[in-house]
Amino acid sequence: CDDCSKSSTHKSSLTSHHRVHTNEKPFTCTTCGKSFSCRSNLYQHRCTHASEQP
Repeated sequence: CDDCSKSSTHKSSLTSHHRVHTNEKPFTCTTCGKSFSCRSNLYQHRCTHASEQP
């Protein structure tokens, strides 16, 4: 990473890590509009909507 000393052998890992510095959040919940930098965090968040009562 050019912004810190983190290194990785996988380009995708560095791409995900770089979002920490840019505050980019490309994964958006279609239910509430909240955005996340990691797809896995979005999937975890979506479980909260599954437990909501109408």
